[in-house]
Parts: sequence; structure tokens; C-alpha cells
Amino acid sequence: MMTADVPYLARGVMPVETPSSVLVSSSKYLNDPRLRDWLAMILLRKNGADMPPPAEMYEFLPILDSLRDHARIEQMFADERRVNPALDAWFTAGFVSTYTIDDFAGFAPGSLGGIFHAQMTRGDYEIQIVPFAAPTTQLEFYNVRSGQTHDFEHILCGGGFNFMGELVPYWYRLTNVFKFIRNPELAAELSMIQIFGSLRYTVRTMLHYPQVWPTAVNCIQRGMKVGQDSDALFMAKLEDVFHLPLDQARAALGVRGAVDGDTDAEGAFWAERGPLPTGRGPAQ
Repeated sequence: MMTADVPYLARGVMPVETPSSVLVSSSKYLNDPRLRDWLAMILLRKNGADMPPPAEMYEFLPILDSLRDHARIEQMFADERRVNPALDAWFTAGFVSTYTIDDFAGFAPGSLGGIFHAQMTRGDYEIQIVPFAAPTTQLEFYNVRSGQTHDFEHILCGGGFNFMGELVPYWYRLTNVFKFIRNPELAAELSMIQIFGSLRYTVRTMLHYPQVWPTAVNCIQRGMKVGQDSDALFMAKLEDVFHLPLDQARAALGVRGAVDGDTDAEGAFWAERGPLPTGRGPAQ
């Protein structure tokens, strides 16, 4: 067939012949039927109380773990540490926190620790998203610390504790990690949870909750700005500044560009738990 007879968008497609009777791809992600099913679900479904969004990530994490080349990741970490003194120092220190919610009761209102305590005791939250296990690999250490600091990243980056606010720390990580990890392949491995997790709040919002799409965009923009403008918050020892007022904690940690936004009503609407917000802009 002449090229001129082929629709522009279909040009260059080459038929692939294979003796396989099942789907085969050069992408390990596309090859995994569990991930294909999970991704279709989290992109296309509407929200419902029978499947809370956190449960989606609980299902995703073991799928991701099974697809990872753990030996390759450990080697990339080792190679990165040879050229990235800050990362090497972070791993060498190996600090893992042992705090409990009761440890925050004495922090003053308005301090980082005080804000965290108020938020955790006001909602149905657990401060350890994944049951703690002492890390035995570099990736496990990275993941443990990411879990321990995630809620504080909400506060420090200006993302509310709601389904729209979740986009702020997601997109802080998706920009900040690439800023401070030299190897983009390693940075991508460290960003898998954030990129897959954030798809729920973008595609589903556009498909089913377009009324709060401007809020989603605003949260993404705010998260990106903090990630691009700030120091390597994901390697910081946040525990040293729990006692400081929020603005001072941000300054001490090199967090720049954070804008606090109230997206509780928009998050509730997205989750089908509240009415459509009226009379307010995306960052109010």
C-alpha cells in the first residue's frame, strides 16, 4: 500500500509476527496481566466505598515489587553513591525513626510536630502506612523512609490530607527525586509509586469528576514547583525540625515555593463523599 493511502496517524506501524498464543511485549509492565487489569481499573472506574483509593495501592505494591529487577536497582544505588556524596551520606547514616503518635502530643500547636499530631488524631490515620520491617537493602531503606516522611511531605509541601491534596506530595517527589538523583533510570525506579498512584487522581478526575479538574491541576503545579525549587527533602532528617513552626521548618529543610491550599471539599467530592464545592477557586 502506498504511504499516501495510509492515514497519517497509522503510518509506521509494522505488523508483528510471533508463535506465542498470549500477549508478548518488549515492556515487562505490559506483559503482566495483573498490572494491566489494575491499571485499567484505577484509570477508568468511578469511586465507591467498596474500594477506597488506599486499597488500590495496597494491591499495586506487590505487583510492582514482583516486576522489579532488585539486583539491578541495588547496583544502580551503589553506582550512584560513588558520584552522589549526599545520597551516600544519607545511606551511611541509615537513620530510621521509631516515633509513635504519642511522641507528638507535646509539640506546640503550629509546629511541624504539632500539626502532624492534630491531623493524625483528627482523622482515621495510622502513621506507619506499611508495617515496619528493618530494611536489609538500599531500596528497602529508601521505601521505609519514604513511608515515614510521606505525611510530613503533605504538610511541608502544602498538600491537604485529602484525595486532591495527595497530588502535591506525589508531584513534589516526581520532580525533586530527578533533581537530586543523577541516574534517570534509578530516579524512575524510585518514582514508580508516585507516577502510577497519581494517575488515579488525573485520569479519573477528567473522566468522572471534571468539576474539580482545575483543583487537580493546581495541586500538580504546586507539587512540581516545590520539587523543582527545594532541596532534597526526601533525604532530610525531618525529625530534627518537628519542634519548629511550619515556616521555620520549611526554611530549615530548604523547602521553597510551598503554598498551603484547602482542598478538603474538592477531595470529598472526588471521593463521592460530599457535594460539589461552590464559590471557591482551585487553591482556596
